[in-house]
Amino acid sequence: MRGTFETAAHVSFCNRALRAYLLLFAMIGAMSLCGAQESSPGTDHPANIPANIKVQYDQAEGTLPPIWNYFGYDEPNYTYAANGKKLLGELAAIDGSPVYVRVHNLLTTGDGSASLKWGSTNVYTEDAAGHAVYSWEILDHIFDTFHAAGITPLVEIGFMPEALSTHPEPYRHSFPKTSVQEIYTGWAYPPKDYDKWADVVFHFVDHLRQRYGDKEVKSWLWEVWNEPDIPYWHGTAEEYDRLYDVTAAAIRSELSDAKIGGPESTGPANDQAAAFLHQFLEHCAHGTNAATSKTGAPLDFISFHPKGSPKFIDGHVRMNVGAQLRSVERGMQIVASFPEWRSTPIILGESDPEGCAGCKGEQNGYRNGAL
Repeated sequence: MRGTFETAAHVSFCNRALRAYLLLFAMIGAMSLCGAQESSPGTDHPANIPANIKVQYDQAEGTLPPIWNYFGYDEPNYTYAANGKKLLGELAAIDGSPVYVRVHNLLTTGDGSASLKWGSTNVYTEDAAGHAVYSWEILDHIFDTFHAAGITPLVEIGFMPEALSTHPEPYRHSFPKTSVQEIYTGWAYPPKDYDKWADVVFHFVDHLRQRYGDKEVKSWLWEVWNEPDIPYWHGTAEEYDRLYDVTAAAIRSELSDAKIGGPESTGPANDQAAAFLHQFLEHCAHGTNAATSKTGAPLDFISFHPKGSPKFIDGHVRMNVGAQLRSVERGMQIVASFPEWRSTPIILGESDPEGCAGCKGEQNGYRNGAL
C-alpha cells in the first residue's frame, strides 16, 4: 500500500505534492505513450506525439510533502520475520515524517502461520458454551514490532473471526495453489452477531490502548475492512454501512478522539466501485447510523484504491498508470461532490501502478522474485 494523507489546512502544501505527483506520471505516461505508438504502426494515431514538460528547478515553492510514507501488505505475520523487521526499520528511517503501515487480517482466526495473501492473530475464539476467549500473543508480536521500529499503524479492523462468521467454512484459503478469486472464504462474511462483533472491536482497541498508552494510540489511524465493494466483503453495501457504524462506535467508546475512516474501496474508475464510494459517503453524511440511530457516521478521512493495469506486451511489461490516475481523478470528483466531505483528507490506501498484489502472470513477474 502506498498512499497520501492530506489536510484541508494545507491546500498549497497539497497542491505542490499533487503537481509533483502528476509531473512524475506525466513523464512516465509520455514515455509509455511514445513507446506504445512506435510499437503500433497500424493505428490511426500519429507516430510521434510531443510532450512538453517545463520544470522551473531554480524556483522553490516549499517543502515537498511526504506522499510516499504509507505502506502495507496482506500478511501481518511477516511483520516480525527477520526480513519484515529489517524492511520496517528501513522505511521508518526514510525521513522524520511518520511512516504509516496498514496490514490485513488483524482479527482473522488462525495459528499465526503465514502464507501469501493470508495472516491470522487468533484474537477471538469461543468456548463450547459460546463465550468469548481472547488471545493477544500474536497481535502483540505484530504491534510490538511496529512500536520498536517507530512505525505508526493505520489499523485496519478486519477480518471476521471464524466463530462470528455467518459462513465460516471453508475458512483458510490455499493461495497460490488456487486462484486469487478463491481467497474470499469464511473470513470475508458479515458477523452473525453485531453485538459480539462490537465487543471484539472494543476489547481489541482497549488492549492496544492499555499496552501502548494513550499518547501513542491517539496518533494512529483507524479504518473498517478492506475493499468491501468486491468479495472481500460477502455482504451488501448496506450491510457494510452497518458494520462501519457499529465498528466506529465501538472504537470511539474506548478511544473518543480516534481518527476513523474508510471505506478502502477499489478504484473508482470502475462504475461499480464509484457507486459504492458514493453511497458510503451519502450514508456517512445523511444516513441513519445503525449504532446510534442518529444521522450520519464519523468520517475523519476517506480512502480508496487507485491501481494500474499492467499488461505483458511485445516482451515487456506496460504498467498503464493512466488507469491509476483515472481512478484518482474520479474518486476525488466523487468526494468533492459532497459539501460535507470536500475538505476531508483523502488516503489513496493502495496506490499501486500494479493491479493485484501477489497475483501470478508475466505482467507481474518483475516483482515476484524471492527475498
